[in-house]
Amino acid sequence: MLNNIFVVVPAFNEEKKIRQVASELLGLGYEVVVVDDGSHDQTYQHALESGAWVLQHQINRGQGAALATGTDFAVQKGADVVVHFDGDGQFLASEIREAIEPVVFDSVDVVLGSRFLKENKLPILKQKIILPVARMINTLLTGVKLTDAHCGFRALSKKATEKIKILQDGMSHNTEIVAQIKKNNLFWQEVPITVIYHEFGQGVLGGFKILKELLVGRIINK
Repeated sequence: MLNNIFVVVPAFNEEKKIRQVASELLGLGYEVVVVDDGSHDQTYQHALESGAWVLQHQINRGQGAALATGTDFAVQKGADVVVHFDGDGQFLASEIREAIEPVVFDSVDVVLGSRFLKENKLPILKQKIILPVARMINTLLTGVKLTDAHCGFRALSKKATEKIKILQDGMSHNTEIVAQIKKNNLFWQEVPITVIYHEFGQGVLGGFKILKELLVGRIINK
């Protein structure tokens, strides 16, 4: 198994969770890169205390920008696999090793986590309306049919990090990544992951914002 597995953790105002998340990942032997995305609290200091690599945006740019910064740093440090992992404690560090096996053993280029491939307790509005609509829009925009269109857990092989470039600063990076997987003919696989909701997260208005980002991005990048 490859040793250079870097976990990139975007964090915005996550002082309550970030030290625990980073420490658990480090305890499992991963290289951990926390990107403090312009937090107003003690996220940066708590991340440093965990022993992780810590990068900092001086202003809040968005999760996509934080992932781009962290991924570039991991690649520069020689990462063989880059894992994207949320900093709010909703994912289980213990699931990473098994989840990324298809990438580690060269079966696929990208692993995408799915909350719908195993039993998870999701907020009803997300489960019945927001996420199904997101899946439909994602399929229309990318041509790739997924069970979970906006999950923050994914793993990229070295080849994938060379092909996929995150240009969307906000939450629309999820769809952008999937579109680049298809564009670059990368092999991908969804894997079941556990999610534990501490907060509701993105709502309906957030979904409209993502769609706006994607449409504007398409116009600008043509």
